[in-house]
Amino acid sequence: MHTAVYAGSFDPPTNGHLWMIQRGLELFDRLIVAIGTNPEKHYSFTLEARLELLEASVPSCERLTFSHFDNRYLVDYAKEQSAAYILRGVRTAADYEYERVMRHINADLAPEITTIFLMPPRDIAELSSSMVKSLIGPEGWEDTVRRYVPDPVFEALSSANGDV
Repeated sequence: MHTAVYAGSFDPPTNGHLWMIQRGLELFDRLIVAIGTNPEKHYSFTLEARLELLEASVPSCERLTFSHFDNRYLVDYAKEQSAAYILRGVRTAADYEYERVMRHINADLAPEITTIFLMPPRDIAELSSSMVKSLIGPEGWEDTVRRYVPDPVFEALSSANGDV
């Protein structure tokens, strides 16, 4: 069985994250979507809310697990989960440079774990949680943001901004 971990902050989950999850399920027998906690980041949604938003946004599948980890390296978490692969998205040249370095560090720490990079299609290539959050506020933001996030996330964003 080929198991992969796809990790991120998912604050909030976007259609780009859903694309990665869908592709991960096409490539691997089991996919663990894990929310990593970075103590230096300020999150818009709690860990519990992000897990709920992911679960509400992705159709249930017995090969898909949602989880979280904190205060440890991703490769250590992957080993703990018996995952032989780490799935990462590369949207830009800056992403590539960062992910290239992390891939080599991860290989130093756990050479038995392979990092797989996927490039999203052009229509979501620039999409990130930070970009979505930066679009909220100006008049008409709802029409813009709605196209970048799944419905449960849009509803949560609208509620948090007093628009529902």
